Amino acid sequence: MNVINKITSPQLKKIHAGKVRDSFRIDAQTRMLVVSDRISSFDSVLNSEIPYKGAVLNGIAAWWFEHTQDIIPNHYLKSIDPNIALVREAVPIKIEMIVRGYLTGSMWRKYQNGGREISGLSIENGLTKNQKFSSPLLTPTTKEKHDREISPADIVNEGWISQEIYEQMAAISLELFARGTELLYQKGIVLVDTKYEFGLIDGKLVLIDEIHTPDSSRFWSLDSYNENPADVDQMDKEYVRQWLLNNKIDDIVPEILPEEVIAETSRRYLAIYKIITGTEMLIDDATDIRQRITANLVKAGIIKDGFVSIIMGSPSDKEHCGKIKQVLDKYNIFTEMRVVSAHKNGERIPEILADRNNAIEPGVIIAVAGRSNGLGGALAANSSLPVISCPPFKDKTDMLVNINSTLIMPSRTPGLTVIDSGNAALAALRALNLPRLRDIFNLEIADIKLELIKADKDMNL
Repeated sequence: MNVINKITSPQLKKIHAGKVRDSFRIDAQTRMLVVSDRISSFDSVLNSEIPYKGAVLNGIAAWWFEHTQDIIPNHYLKSIDPNIALVREAVPIKIEMIVRGYLTGSMWRKYQNGGREISGLSIENGLTKNQKFSSPLLTPTTKEKHDREISPADIVNEGWISQEIYEQMAAISLELFARGTELLYQKGIVLVDTKYEFGLIDGKLVLIDEIHTPDSSRFWSLDSYNENPADVDQMDKEYVRQWLLNNKIDDIVPEILPEEVIAETSRRYLAIYKIITGTEMLIDDATDIRQRITANLVKAGIIKDGFVSIIMGSPSDKEHCGKIKQVLDKYNIFTEMRVVSAHKNGERIPEILADRNNAIEPGVIIAVAGRSNGLGGALAANSSLPVISCPPFKDKTDMLVNINSTLIMPSRTPGLTVIDSGNAALAALRALNLPRLRDIFNLEIADIKLELIKADKDMNL
């Protein structure tokens, strides 16, 4: 399936990994939110991805941010890919403001078992499943490892936020819910319940994360609810929750969804996107999602289209690595230098390679280690990227004595060796196989041929 679970790149600095969204630092004022196709339920992330889910969430959130900015400013700046948004950096408030319009879901399950209090609110007796409350209820929870219900008084007493900020959040949450209820009713959808998250930018309250999406909200078909409130058609993630509950074994819910459930969940997400935004979700399925994201990040100037990681065995190799980097820098690719010894702290090699092996953009590794070179072999054995060894030999004697440790590799360890530092850089650039670099090299090769022809003519005048 053409889905995205996560993206990695040595060019991106990840600052937070959520259940669905991953955050990357762009600069002091801006972060990048990557909305994956992961799906979570009951506080855990399932081992299944839902096609188009991330794009649906990103697109719907952007639509709502635009249609509610008169109520409260938000952190949204722009989308640079169907799955990616740039947002303003905010100080998050670790409280989720949950607004409930109907008695359903986990609250109904608790109510069935005799629970009559939630987040400091007392719920009356005699209510039925999916019954509408006389007015929406505000039931905050904390954003911790395991979210917990919390009363407004405890929010202030425990120091989560001030009384003044909480009152602002409460009033705005109810106003947002009213706006969402009104707009969705016009589209034949019941906004059942939802959550809002807030942050502070320059001390002012703003809306962050997402708003009125199938992940953060519960949606029902208005026609279905009017026909049979007790068995209403779900238009959100509740479909997955119910499947998990119906298929649990010994109170353990499955971690993987079957193909038919994945397909139906994707269909539901796409349907709600069209209903809310009024447009079809248009994505090129023929292009690998990682290639599309890479191209859009390059276009936005956030990453370069390829990288070369120069990994040296000792800080004393830095000068040799600098010569390699000097050539690489002329071709506008990302280069980095790392230090790890295959013999002294080789356990770090898988750690360093993890993000590079799974990077969304093309990459190459250059290993710089001389005597008893185990680094090139260790990298080649553990990396899915091309690995080129360029040993920092001191002189010809050093090279003759130690060259075998670089040239001879075990089976299934496809390490290459280039002695000259400049050639190692050029070999790495060619291994990236980027069209723009091929164009440059074709011109450079043509120039070299012209220079030789000119030199030949000059010598024969």
